[in-house]
Amino acid sequence: MRQIVIHNNVRRLRFNHDEMTQQQLAEQVGVTRQTIVAIEKEQYTPSLELAFRIAIVFNLPLEEVFYLEDAP
Repeated sequence: MRQIVIHNNVRRLRFNHDEMTQQQLAEQVGVTRQTIVAIEKEQYTPSLELAFRIAIVFNLPLEEVFYLEDAP
């Protein structure tokens, strides 16, 4: 079975969205700032529900916020 890595554009999207802070995004999606930090550093993969909540904040399809890549 091949391994898949989930990457994200959360940090870039925050800055393109009126320089939204990690705290502001966290409050909008109902998590802690530390959770947003971990997602941005790709140290934590969010639940499907949280991934959708983040995409909704940016008014983007899920695939434009999170994307898959085959691991080497």
